[in-house]
Amino acid sequence: MVHLLSCTMPQKLLKSAHFIELGNYHYWPVLVPRGIRLYTYEQIPSFLKDNPYITDGYRAYLPSKLCLKSLFILSNETVNIWSHLLGFFLFFGLGIYDMTIVLPEANASRDDYVIYSVCLFCFQVCMLCSVGYHLFCCHRSEKANRRWLALDYAGIAIGILGCYVPAVFYAFYCNEFWRQVYLIMVLAMILAVFFAQIHPYYLTQRWYSLRALIFCCVSAYGLIPTIHWIWQNGGMSAPIVQALVPRIFVMYFMGAVAFFLYVTKIPERYFPGQVNYIGSSHQCWHVLVVLMFYWWHQTGVYITQYRHNQPCSELIST
Repeated sequence: MVHLLSCTMPQKLLKSAHFIELGNYHYWPVLVPRGIRLYTYEQIPSFLKDNPYITDGYRAYLPSKLCLKSLFILSNETVNIWSHLLGFFLFFGLGIYDMTIVLPEANASRDDYVIYSVCLFCFQVCMLCSVGYHLFCCHRSEKANRRWLALDYAGIAIGILGCYVPAVFYAFYCNEFWRQVYLIMVLAMILAVFFAQIHPYYLTQRWYSLRALIFCCVSAYGLIPTIHWIWQNGGMSAPIVQALVPRIFVMYFMGAVAFFLYVTKIPERYFPGQVNYIGSSHQCWHVLVVLMFYWWHQTGVYITQYRHNQPCSELIST
């Protein structure tokens, strides 16, 4: 099949084409700029060998300029890059919409503007850090690769902070003491995780499981203020609890599914080489993270409106 395609394609096109296999018999030419080619798993440097089940479509050995140009080619990182690049524009647009329409209509206070700004800024930083790593991970320098990887992990920590800040602020809206306690604890914990993740000692494959465990524990910590919030509002029978607990459950469910796919490398573990370009676990993780952040933003809008409609004097503030 490749030979037949070669006979029908112009020579100039062939020089810039890489053939990807679709199934057992069909191939498709992928155009790449001059100086860029795609490699198999066996051909890439060791610091890029993260997932042996992704067998082809790797960019490697590139200077910064060609890393940028590779943004517009089809590789096994294309979905990873564009899912979070589009995610950045989504949250940037939501920020403009919230500041100009949602918050003014809700007669928001200055604190509301600050909380929304922090949340959406954290989401945007998380998206851009991820884009930066997946765009420049193919750099010919291992040192550059590790720096971008550190930034990617730091971005995840910042994204988690963006989830915690509005949740804690509005959950304990009428209890300043516990609001400050949980916000300080969350900030301290995220800063510790942030500096741990950017340390070069923890960026090797050897510490992959530890990094995953740290992020899992940081995310699970949110159950503590959630349980306290439920008790503070009078238990599961309270209307606000019944309205928000399902939203919290969906948030954690999406996070658990994303984390499960990320760690187990499903589906490519069972279909090696078949989801190199579309459908791999890391791509699913990226899409779920965007959906999870968007879902939590919408939950924040809901609880903000509730808090502005319910005076604190009518709420339990234990």
